Amino acid sequence: MKFQWLLSSLFTGVILCHVQDEFYSSIDQVAELISMERDFIQSLKEYIKEEETHLEQLKRTVDVMDEISGTFSEMPETRVSNPLNAYKLMKRMYTDWRAVEKLIKMDPSHDFLASLSLKCQHFPSKDDVDGAALGLVRLQETYRLDPQSIMDGKISGMGHTELLTPDESYYLATIAHEKQKYLYSFLWMQHALKELDEGKPAVITKKEILYFLIPFVFQVGDLPLAVEMTRQLIALDPSDQNALNYFKYYETVKESLRRWNETQSATANLDFFEGPNFLQGKEYYEALCRGEGIKMTPRRQSTLFCRYNNGKRNPRLIYAPIKEEDEWDHPPIVRYHNFLSEKEMETIKRLSRPKLKRAGVADRKTGGWFIAEYRVSKSAWLMEEDDPVVSRVNQRIADITGLDMQTAEHLQVANYGIGGHYEPHYDFPRMHVNDSNYKTNGNRIATFLNYMSDVEFGGATVFPDVGAAVQPIKGSAVFWYNLLQNGEDDYRTLHAACPVLTGNKWVSNKWIRERGQEFRRRCGLSEVD
Repeated sequence: MKFQWLLSSLFTGVILCHVQDEFYSSIDQVAELISMERDFIQSLKEYIKEEETHLEQLKRTVDVMDEISGTFSEMPETRVSNPLNAYKLMKRMYTDWRAVEKLIKMDPSHDFLASLSLKCQHFPSKDDVDGAALGLVRLQETYRLDPQSIMDGKISGMGHTELLTPDESYYLATIAHEKQKYLYSFLWMQHALKELDEGKPAVITKKEILYFLIPFVFQVGDLPLAVEMTRQLIALDPSDQNALNYFKYYETVKESLRRWNETQSATANLDFFEGPNFLQGKEYYEALCRGEGIKMTPRRQSTLFCRYNNGKRNPRLIYAPIKEEDEWDHPPIVRYHNFLSEKEMETIKRLSRPKLKRAGVADRKTGGWFIAEYRVSKSAWLMEEDDPVVSRVNQRIADITGLDMQTAEHLQVANYGIGGHYEPHYDFPRMHVNDSNYKTNGNRIATFLNYMSDVEFGGATVFPDVGAAVQPIKGSAVFWYNLLQNGEDDYRTLHAACPVLTGNKWVSNKWIRERGQEFRRRCGLSEVD
């Protein structure tokens, strides 16, 4: 009974966990949960050993007491008429049973629960679970994945995939429905139903799932499927009046359609991934993330070159020039290969890990910052004083670009989470409310983006306005100007970070400001420069 109480304490909330961390927005921190879980399991094993030792002590004590007490059970009055026996009985009842009480109070579960209440402050919260579920749905939405493709591990680089239980699939469906992702809610609910039909154990029942699915399939126009599912519902519970009413209504509609010979037009095609109009209204960047619609033509390709960049004979680059490759022509996007060494990348990651916090977005009306689901990552800012590596990287950026770093922002490091992404945005602020940096140092003239990890699938940087897609290559960096040479915003630089399907995406970027660049980048006199 006590062990049942302990389990109830663990899983029904007797232990009050005030969760402080957020995990799902950083894959690096999600990985920490594995060692945390192993530590918890080890603590539980140690507690079980202590409990077993404690119970053995109680058993030995009660065996001794039972043996002594048993001799008194026959002719008790005769036994206690002996004053020595009476004394021993009184002494035993006074001391030994108090010792038993003390032994029982030495319950190791109290220390274990106290320790657990501290550890669970760093457990994932419901927001983490919901965020991870929404991340999975986002990946499906972007890369057009059905549940079975994910479960089968057919995605490149996904490796071993643990199968979801019907209850886990059902929960995913409810989160998708809550976020108005109805297609994916339907797909996961269908998957949960399939697993139940295969005999997988679950708390959720087939009846509950059918009650969710039937109105959905009817509303999208698949009347035959709605009728068939209603038959299944009635078979589960023939006395269910709601199911009988559903069936009667659907049969009436079906007969009316038959009379008007419109059965074919009333049947929907539930192959949601077919056709060019899938998820209308979604931005073009999702197609680019899938590798579709990239506007790289042979003519454009012929204008792109590779070269060595010595920073216009910069002393630090003359004998160690950087490999430079054109990624795009208009606007010019350039990649620098082997920009960061393995050691430098590991140092930057190590410095940023304790500082990682959920990345926010700017409010265009107030100038403040807020958390939004269209940017899922954690970020940290590193200053030159943090480590010589940061100073060295900043100097290298200055040498290659020829731009002044005095007014540039600190190096920002980001680690993306489950389905981590950043929807299309500009690096230059279009509103400058309460932007003191803009007033002092001007707009963000350029972006220098370092890729600090390879990504097995997803995670590209795409430019929807021009149809460009840049893949992350570990150690490389890409550079582009956010402003035209005449100082106006270059709206062609609208870009997005595609959701990371598999892998752990690390980047760092340097936003370079206008001030100090007056004699380093030639001004344009034309409105289109």
